[in-house]
Amino acid sequence: MTAGVNGDVSFWYADFGGLPQFRAALAGDTQCDVAIVGAGYTGLWTAYYLMKSDPTLRIVIVEKEFAGFGASGRNGGWLSGEMGWSRERYAEKTGRQSVIDLQMAMWSTVDEVIDVCAHEGIDADIIKGGSLQVATTAAQAVRVREYVRHEAEWGVSAPDLVFLDRSETKARVDAADVLCSSFTPHAARIQPAKLVQGLARVVEGLGVRICELTTVTEISPHRVVTNRGTVSAEYIIRATEGFTAGIKGYRREWLPMNSAMIATEPLSHKQWSQIGWNGYETLGDAAHGYMYAQRTREGRIAIGGRGLPYRFGSATDSNGRTQARTVEMLEEILVRMFPALAGTRIDHAWCGVLGVPRDWCATVGLDPKTGIGWAGGYVGMGVTTSNLAARTLRGLILAQNGSQEEFAETSLPWVNRRVRKWEPEPFRWLGVHGLYTMFRSADRSERHRGTEKTSRKAQVAARIAGRD
Repeated sequence: MTAGVNGDVSFWYADFGGLPQFRAALAGDTQCDVAIVGAGYTGLWTAYYLMKSDPTLRIVIVEKEFAGFGASGRNGGWLSGEMGWSRERYAEKTGRQSVIDLQMAMWSTVDEVIDVCAHEGIDADIIKGGSLQVATTAAQAVRVREYVRHEAEWGVSAPDLVFLDRSETKARVDAADVLCSSFTPHAARIQPAKLVQGLARVVEGLGVRICELTTVTEISPHRVVTNRGTVSAEYIIRATEGFTAGIKGYRREWLPMNSAMIATEPLSHKQWSQIGWNGYETLGDAAHGYMYAQRTREGRIAIGGRGLPYRFGSATDSNGRTQARTVEMLEEILVRMFPALAGTRIDHAWCGVLGVPRDWCATVGLDPKTGIGWAGGYVGMGVTTSNLAARTLRGLILAQNGSQEEFAETSLPWVNRRVRKWEPEPFRWLGVHGLYTMFRSADRSERHRGTEKTSRKAQVAARIAGRD
């Protein structure tokens, strides 16, 4: 099936009137205290918290397109407290308690974002309904049980995470072939573009200068070089996430992983009754090539998945346009989970990139010698994580400026974490496409064979990828 609109950045902008007007570009060389590269969630939240702590700061944000053009205006709208990274890897250097502290901080960050939106008057269609991860095959059911068991080893148990059997799951969502699920209350549905646009307006109101249509070509100590002039600053924050590879010297830093979405037409009350999705939980599954979905304000289902996972040479999409086969794949997932929706019109399709470090673990840091800080590599968990990362950056910067205020975030295990770079091309492209071919093959095998054992292909792929 062909979507009504393909690209145009994302459905989320069409949902409230279309793309925003561009702000003015940088007009020549300038100086400031903090220069931020990238006007997505990370850059905007960092500016917000810095200005709240020190309103005298001069902050300039430079953005190639417009605020919220990237993943911040295209994502699945999951404000989730889940830790999508390896606890064991973080604990290797900083210990068990620091990882537990990170999990607690993630949970509290969900409420922090909700509270800030309420305080600042940002209407982002937020409903805190929790999150379900469902199993629809025997192998997925084993993985859900293992996930709940593993989380308990790290102190995560009821009511923060619970196992739901088949009847308990179907009471929340009557997905086809559902066997069980896990549920956490620490998640909310949001309209991501409303959040990023509202945050940009708030940040401007605090005195931050946002320069759009300004392409950064190089970052060096205390300098950001752009096509419109050079920004000199005591501190520079690289908040470029999936677009990091486009900056000189950073091509192999984080891999721009592609993710795609479709939005259905608004469903009728009868259709919602048929699929039994009675609340506003965000919905995912335990497949290797997993899906993620939400129930939107106007009664659509917005559902996403990997599609084409990576473009050669770390290339990015053209204005959010995605492949016809990806649209078909997502529709297949939708109908397989909810057969009653066969024939439902797809109104919009789009895609975008997210940042993936080589060890699949997010990182935040600041080099006092160069003044260069960074945050990202969220691996798809950026809506919540970007807020916590921004507060971490605030603490690191203000500590360098002699602030006596203590920020607990600066002791979290992701601070100043560095990992090896991704392989050069063509090995990077071959590797990523090979891995996701194996993941998709594993999902098909598990569906058709009905075995409880996770496919050997998926186990091998996870080890090669560094996710295991």
